[in-house]
Amino acid sequence: MPAVASYSVLIHGGPGGHQNHRALIQLHDSAGDTLALLRFHDADGRCEPDSETGGIIRMHLPAILFQGVLDLLRQEKPVEIHFEQGRACLAAIGAPVGEGER
Repeated sequence: MPAVASYSVLIHGGPGGHQNHRALIQLHDSAGDTLALLRFHDADGRCEPDSETGGIIRMHLPAILFQGVLDLLRQEKPVEIHFEQGRACLAAIGAPVGEGER
């Protein structure tokens, strides 16, 4: 599973957001290459299936999960992303128990 080294956040305003999503978190590896695009959709919006094209994972989530995903990226290490059986998975694997917030 590729490890996430850094991330970028975009939040879209307006009545429809941008390309049917409200926010985007872009995940990068240690070389700065894009690993994944996490797209957050309105609760009543249509989510596309997760996919992987050209080695970049596209994960679609409801907007209500945005803060939780951001907290995971800020507080946990290591964080990994992978795609299998048609679904993307963002995971904090091997983090010490009880490490608390950074």
